Amino acid sequence: MAKIAFIGTGVMGAAMAGHLMDAGHDLIVYNRTKSKTDDLVARGASYAQSPKLAAEKADFVITIVGYPKDVREVYFGTEGIFQNELSGKVLIDMTTTEPTLAKEIYTEAAKKEASALDAPVSGGDLGAKKATLTIMVGGDETTYHKAYPLFEAMGKTITLQGPAGSGQHTKMANQICIAGTMTGMTELLVYAQKAGLDLEKVLTTVGGGSGATWSLANYAPRILREDYSAGFFVKHFIKDLGIALAEAQKMGLELPATAQAKKLYDQLADKGFENDGTQALIKLWWDQGHLPK
Repeated sequence: MAKIAFIGTGVMGAAMAGHLMDAGHDLIVYNRTKSKTDDLVARGASYAQSPKLAAEKADFVITIVGYPKDVREVYFGTEGIFQNELSGKVLIDMTTTEPTLAKEIYTEAAKKEASALDAPVSGGDLGAKKATLTIMVGGDETTYHKAYPLFEAMGKTITLQGPAGSGQHTKMANQICIAGTMTGMTELLVYAQKAGLDLEKVLTTVGGGSGATWSLANYAPRILREDYSAGFFVKHFIKDLGIALAEAQKMGLELPATAQAKKLYDQLADKGFENDGTQALIKLWWDQGHLPK
């Protein structure tokens, strides 16, 4: 069994780390808010005081944090992973971040005779809890095969997409798709409510036909329960859509639907809902009086 440093034990990371422990791996954990590691430590993980110390004695280092600036700090900071001697280690960043940063980490790891993969995930908190995440990997094939047993403990659909940065580009494609399904799901509910339809019946009917999506199946029921807890934070989705639009611009692409989705989520954050789950997009229509508070 591998010795793994797991850095970032938030909404998704804690569940993912737990599955690795269930598989028999030895974990060293670090999180900026130490209390978020308490459950894992109670189960037998050891706590490190910094990313540098977490990575020091590990064979594999897995990171899943919030923003590109957090990834940069975890890897390149004064107490970061790259402050260690890393020969032979495998570094896996599972944060959704910039493809260029993934390539930078890959290059720096190679200088230190280590290997790096970018491996962002999709599936939200439910996928993390059920170990059914989709894992999109960029990097070398040899390193991918080394890490595959770890991915298998956390996810279900696991694919090497290409060289460094390819995992992040695939995640951007995923988020572009999700932007459309979230706005579609939200407007479906608003329209059906305004038309006086039974929302439960509508969801069953649409979900059984060509309008079926993951967002409809998983987030629409939460809205009906008025559950806006974060399986995936509004603020993180705004970050992702910003990266996707920036990458599209570099490639000379216009993505008007994605740009409009980001504007809607920006409005939601401006109203104070950035720490809600992405299903809170419905709250924009609450303010227009179309749905009851």
